[in-house]
Amino acid sequence: MTSRYAVYYACIALSIATLLLALLHTPLWWIGFAAFAACSLLGTWDTIQSRHNLLRNYPVTGHLRWLAESIRPQIRQYFVESDKEEAPFSRDERALVYQRAKNVNDARPFGTEMNVYAEGYEWINHSIAPHPEHEGDFRITVGNGQCTKPYSASIFNISAMSFGALSANAIRALNLGAKLGHFAHDTGEGGLSTYHRENGGDLIWELGSGYFGCRQADGRFDPVKFRDMAQIDQVKMVEVKLSQGAKPGHGGVLPAAKVSAEISAARGVPMGQDCVSPSSHSAFSTPAGLLEFVQKLRELSGGKPTGFKLCIGHPVEFMAIVKAMLKTGIYPDFIVIDGAEGGTGAAPYELTDRIGTPLREGLIFARNVLVGAGVREQVRIGASGKIITGFALAACCALGADWSNAARGFMFALGCIQARKCHTNLCPTGITTQDPRRQRALVVPIKGQRVANYHRNTVKALAEIVAAAGLDHPTDLTPAHLWLRTRLNTIQMAGQHYPFLKPRQLLEDADTPLAAYWKAADPGRFAIA
Repeated sequence: MTSRYAVYYACIALSIATLLLALLHTPLWWIGFAAFAACSLLGTWDTIQSRHNLLRNYPVTGHLRWLAESIRPQIRQYFVESDKEEAPFSRDERALVYQRAKNVNDARPFGTEMNVYAEGYEWINHSIAPHPEHEGDFRITVGNGQCTKPYSASIFNISAMSFGALSANAIRALNLGAKLGHFAHDTGEGGLSTYHRENGGDLIWELGSGYFGCRQADGRFDPVKFRDMAQIDQVKMVEVKLSQGAKPGHGGVLPAAKVSAEISAARGVPMGQDCVSPSSHSAFSTPAGLLEFVQKLRELSGGKPTGFKLCIGHPVEFMAIVKAMLKTGIYPDFIVIDGAEGGTGAAPYELTDRIGTPLREGLIFARNVLVGAGVREQVRIGASGKIITGFALAACCALGADWSNAARGFMFALGCIQARKCHTNLCPTGITTQDPRRQRALVVPIKGQRVANYHRNTVKALAEIVAAAGLDHPTDLTPAHLWLRTRLNTIQMAGQHYPFLKPRQLLEDADTPLAAYWKAADPGRFAIA
């Protein structure tokens, strides 16, 4: 008997005991029997119902959370904190996702609760002549002239989360949602599992330094295994992971005890041994080598869009990659910029809090370098890092992104309650656990539909913003639309750190804030000159 079912089992036992006592004609025992029997029936219903993950794993006692949640706004309003102060996501933000996932009205009464005169407040300017609201999804074609199978991607997709970090049911539900909503699901670096393919949703296959699912016995890249898997129709794009915003420059180890038969099959690693993700790739060691690897993957996949993901670190190293594009003539189809505020199942404390460039600065920098070098038209830009609302999508578009990805937002749509137990295998909602008893709390058909609902309603919110700004498409947004209040005045967000460069300005104008970095960048090595 597990402790999470203890109260439920105790109610059943006490129901039987009080019933026996009541049958001895002791009147007061009938009251006890009624109370315990009601709790027993409630617990039984909790374990068989399919709408709430938490109640399936914590019958009877799980209702205490709903009770606490129902009175929490009043308690916090007078004694603790506002609904906008929790981290990493406030209750307001989580409630918005829950409402959109359930197709519940998310309209707010009585005006904003935000202090619009506070430092850090952001907004998008509207037009006196707004445009009609766009119906349906916004699509972005990914694939330059070196790609033979371009992909029409949604402007909002599921970010990289691996099987192993997430449960089988979570992967199933995410991919079902992607299928229902016609958007893409990034596999994460943990391999292309059977659960990713079960419901037929579009996939972005992410390759990390461990090359899981396409590796040789010594951990190096296996082109034959990659080709066989990458050419299945469900895989629409291929993404090389250079670094992750939440823990850039860091590898990882999945202990042998956690390498189940399913994880072994998905990652192509033996059971009984630690599963190691090195901190760097063995398939290349220079900027030019990275691009040659991208071209190799593009050819092996049958011409599918291929690119890479990174958190911006040393500016010189990213510029070296762009210089290598000019030198080799090889252009990735896309680059995903991951911000330091991004999520992870587990990471060292210091790396999570203090290493890596936040998304906004990284996105502005990457856009400037690509535009300044004259290669922006060849390369699409994706953005990832704490993006869950239509406004966040609009802000990323204004700063240079073609599309955005979200991980934790879609986890909330699955039922995540931000318990922050991801690394313990004790996730109370069955999302980040490999415990089959906990996983059963997540009912795939219901949660898959909620994932699709959240996507659709968030894109609709983006459409409302775009229309209000007098535009037709999110990519029409520019830095001039996005504003940020500073301590002394109000300035355009994009001008906070760098002015936006003009096409080829890095090549033709030495008098820019990025000129010194550009001069120092070497396409032959990842290093600071």
